[in-house]
Amino acid sequence: QVQLVESGGGLVQAGGSLRLSCAASGPTGAMGWFRQAPGKGRKFVAAISTSITTYYEDSVKGRFTISRDNAKNTVYLQMNSLKPEDTAVYYCSAKKLLVITTRPDAYDYWGQGTQVTVSS
Repeated sequence: QVQLVESGGGLVQAGGSLRLSCAASGPTGAMGWFRQAPGKGRKFVAAISTSITTYYEDSVKGRFTISRDNAKNTVYLQMNSLKPEDTAVYYCSAKKLLVITTRPDAYDYWGQGTQVTVSS
C-alpha cells in the first residue's frame, strides 16, 4: 500500500503562486492532482506519466505545471496566476498503471488533501 503525503497549500492573493508537493512512500505509475471546491465533486486538474507525459484540465493550462522526480517518488504542482475560482482542497493521487487518466475512480492511492485559498 502506497501512502501519499501532500504539502504546500495555503492562502494567497489572486495573481499569486503556490507550489504543492506530494511524496509517495514507494514507486507508482501515473500521478495526478484533483481538486474539490465546497459543495462540488472532485475534479481533475493535471496528471503526469512516469515518462513525463502531461495532461491538464483546460482552465489551468498555461498557469499550472505538473512535474515529478521519480528518484524521490514525488510529484509537484506549480500554480501561477491563481484565481479565486482555484480555491479548493487539492488531492494528490497515484495509479499502479502507467497510463494517464482524468477519472478519479481509476486512481489507486490518494493523499489527505491540502487547502488552497485564493483571495480576491
